[in-house]
Amino acid sequence: MAREQRLDPEVEVIWEDFHAEVNVPSEQLRQWLLTRGSGEESFGPDPDLGLPEPGRQILRVLRKRKVDLTPEDIEVMRDAIDRIRTLTAEKPRAGNADDEWRHALLDLGHDVLVER
Repeated sequence: MAREQRLDPEVEVIWEDFHAEVNVPSEQLRQWLLTRGSGEESFGPDPDLGLPEPGRQILRVLRKRKVDLTPEDIEVMRDAIDRIRTLTAEKPRAGNADDEWRHALLDLGHDVLVER
C-alpha cells in the first residue's frame, strides 16, 4: 500500500517553476556540461565529478523525485529559477545569436531555442 506524502505547497510551486525554467532533459544537460567541462584538467575518474557548477547540482535535482527533495535541493531549485529568470530578462541585443548568453543559460539547463 503506497503511503501518501504531503509536500509543502511552496515546494510544489518551486518544483513546477523549476521544471518550467529548466527545459533541457537531464541527459542532454549532462552531455552539455561534459562538453563545457572538457578541458585538459577537467576530467577525473568519475565524469560527473568534472561537471561545472551549478549545472551539476541542477542535474542532481533533475534526477530526483519530488518526494526525495532535501532542503539543499530546494535551494538549488530556487537559485536556478532566479538565475534563469534574471538572464532571460537581460536578453542581449543580439538575442539568441549571442553565444555567451545562450551558453550561460544552457549551463543552467535552459535552452532559449526550446519553445514552451
